[in-house]
Amino acid sequence: MKVISSRDFNQDVSQAKRAARIEPVFVTDRGRTTHVLMSIEAYRKLSGQTETIVDLLAMSAPVALDVAETRSDETWDNPVNWRG
Repeated sequence: MKVISSRDFNQDVSQAKRAARIEPVFVTDRGRTTHVLMSIEAYRKLSGQTETIVDLLAMSAPVALDVAETRSDETWDNPVNWRG
């Protein structure tokens, strides 16, 4: 088990991420553990999640969309109606 202070974590996040690939990294603030950094694989095992994001996206059924009904030329052609 690796333990680092929040100050050390802030000074070298890359080192903490490298260590978290091997084992969870406990981050302390004034001597108390406040956070745990772990790899996504370790998190998935801990949470019981077995699917990857690719699996989840592949499971989604395609959505039928009638573009003609959803688009109003007036909205797209008038800059006052643009959002962004």
